[in-house]
Amino acid sequence: MKEIEKFLRENKPQVKDDPAFILEARRRMEQVEGIKAEVDRQRGRGRRALIVALVAGLALGMAASALAFFYPVNAVSVDEGLWQSFRLFLQEYKLLLIYPIAALAITLSLVLSRKTTVQ
Repeated sequence: MKEIEKFLRENKPQVKDDPAFILEARRRMEQVEGIKAEVDRQRGRGRRALIVALVAGLALGMAASALAFFYPVNAVSVDEGLWQSFRLFLQEYKLLLIYPIAALAITLSLVLSRKTTVQ
Protein backbone atom coordinates (compact mmCIF):
# COMPACT_ATOMS: atom_id res chain seq x y z
CA MET A 1 0.00 0.00 0.00
CA LYS A 2 2.85 2.37 0.83
CA GLU A 3 4.47 1.62 -2.50
CA ILE A 4 1.35 2.67 -4.36
CA GLU A 5 1.13 5.91 -2.37
CA LYS A 6 4.82 6.60 -3.01
CA PHE A 7 4.39 5.92 -6.72
CA LEU A 8 1.38 8.26 -6.94
CA ARG A 9 3.21 11.03 -5.07
CA GLU A 10 6.22 10.78 -7.34
CA ASN A 11 4.22 10.48 -10.55
CA LYS A 12 1.34 12.89 -10.19
CA PRO A 13 -0.85 12.81 -13.27
CA GLN A 14 -1.12 16.15 -15.03
CA VAL A 15 -4.64 17.21 -15.94
CA LYS A 16 -4.92 19.74 -18.72
CA ASP A 17 -7.38 22.59 -18.55
CA ASP A 18 -9.37 21.03 -21.33
CA PRO A 19 -13.11 21.89 -21.33
CA ALA A 20 -13.81 18.67 -23.21
CA PHE A 21 -12.33 16.66 -20.34
CA ILE A 22 -14.55 18.42 -17.81
CA LEU A 23 -17.65 17.95 -19.99
CA GLU A 24 -16.82 14.27 -20.47
CA ALA A 25 -16.30 13.77 -16.73
CA ARG A 26 -19.65 15.45 -15.99
CA ARG A 27 -21.39 13.33 -18.62
CA ARG A 28 -19.99 10.16 -17.09
CA MET A 29 -21.00 11.25 -13.59
CA GLU A 30 -24.55 11.88 -14.84
CA GLN A 31 -24.59 8.38 -16.32
CA VAL A 32 -23.44 6.93 -12.99
CA GLU A 33 -26.17 8.87 -11.16
CA GLY A 34 -28.73 7.55 -13.67
CA ILE A 35 -27.63 3.99 -13.04
CA LYS A 36 -27.79 4.52 -9.27
CA ALA A 37 -31.31 5.93 -9.59
CA GLU A 38 -32.40 2.93 -11.68
CA VAL A 39 -30.95 0.48 -9.15
CA ASP A 40 -32.81 2.25 -6.34
CA ARG A 41 -36.01 2.19 -8.39
CA GLN A 42 -35.64 -1.55 -9.04
CA ARG A 43 -35.02 -2.24 -5.35
CA GLY A 44 -38.16 -0.34 -4.42
CA ARG A 45 -40.19 -2.18 -7.04
CA GLY A 46 -38.94 -5.56 -5.80
CA ARG A 47 -39.69 -4.65 -2.22
CA ARG A 48 -43.23 -3.56 -3.13
CA ALA A 49 -43.79 -6.81 -5.04
CA LEU A 50 -42.62 -8.81 -2.03
CA ILE A 51 -44.92 -6.90 0.30
CA VAL A 52 -47.91 -7.35 -2.03
CA ALA A 53 -47.22 -11.09 -2.28
CA LEU A 54 -46.92 -11.43 1.49
CA VAL A 55 -50.12 -9.47 2.12
CA ALA A 56 -51.99 -11.49 -0.50
CA GLY A 57 -50.74 -14.77 0.97
CA LEU A 58 -51.67 -13.66 4.46
CA ALA A 59 -55.15 -12.58 3.33
CA LEU A 60 -55.78 -15.83 1.43
CA GLY A 61 -54.57 -17.89 4.38
CA MET A 62 -56.86 -16.01 6.74
CA ALA A 63 -59.79 -16.41 4.34
CA ALA A 64 -59.14 -20.14 4.04
CA SER A 65 -58.92 -20.48 7.83
CA ALA A 66 -62.14 -18.50 8.28
CA LEU A 67 -63.86 -20.70 5.71
CA ALA A 68 -62.76 -23.82 7.59
CA PHE A 69 -63.94 -22.45 10.93
CA PHE A 70 -67.30 -21.10 9.73
CA TYR A 71 -68.27 -23.98 7.47
CA PRO A 72 -67.35 -27.23 9.20
CA VAL A 73 -67.60 -30.27 6.96
CA ASN A 74 -69.00 -33.63 7.88
CA ALA A 75 -66.76 -36.22 6.23
CA VAL A 76 -69.70 -38.57 5.57
CA SER A 77 -71.62 -36.04 3.51
CA VAL A 78 -68.71 -34.97 1.34
CA ASP A 79 -69.03 -35.69 -2.36
CA GLU A 80 -66.08 -36.31 -4.64
CA GLY A 81 -66.02 -32.63 -5.72
CA LEU A 82 -62.87 -30.56 -5.59
CA TRP A 83 -64.44 -27.81 -3.50
CA GLN A 84 -65.74 -30.26 -0.94
CA SER A 85 -62.40 -32.01 -0.63
CA PHE A 86 -60.71 -28.61 -0.23
CA ARG A 87 -63.08 -27.71 2.58
CA LEU A 88 -62.48 -31.10 4.19
CA PHE A 89 -58.73 -30.56 3.95
CA LEU A 90 -59.07 -27.17 5.62
CA GLN A 91 -61.27 -28.62 8.33
CA GLU A 92 -58.76 -31.34 9.14
CA TYR A 93 -55.66 -29.14 9.09
CA LYS A 94 -57.02 -25.80 10.26
CA LEU A 95 -54.90 -25.82 13.39
CA LEU A 96 -51.74 -26.44 11.35
CA LEU A 97 -52.55 -23.47 9.11
CA ILE A 98 -51.85 -21.12 11.99
CA TYR A 99 -48.08 -21.71 11.69
CA PRO A 100 -47.66 -20.61 8.05
CA ILE A 101 -49.96 -17.64 8.66
CA ALA A 102 -47.89 -16.63 11.68
CA ALA A 103 -44.67 -17.04 9.67
CA LEU A 104 -46.08 -14.84 6.89
CA ALA A 105 -47.19 -12.20 9.39
CA ILE A 106 -43.75 -12.17 11.05
CA THR A 107 -42.02 -11.95 7.67
CA LEU A 108 -44.29 -9.12 6.60
CA SER A 109 -43.59 -7.20 9.80
CA LEU A 110 -39.84 -7.67 9.35
CA VAL A 111 -39.96 -6.45 5.76
CA LEU A 112 -42.09 -3.44 6.65
CA SER A 113 -39.94 -2.51 9.64
CA ARG A 114 -36.67 -2.70 7.74
CA LYS A 115 -35.41 0.72 6.74
CA THR A 116 -33.12 1.11 3.77
CA THR A 117 -30.81 4.03 3.37
CA VAL A 118 -29.87 5.48 0.01
CA GLN A 119 -26.28 6.58 -0.20
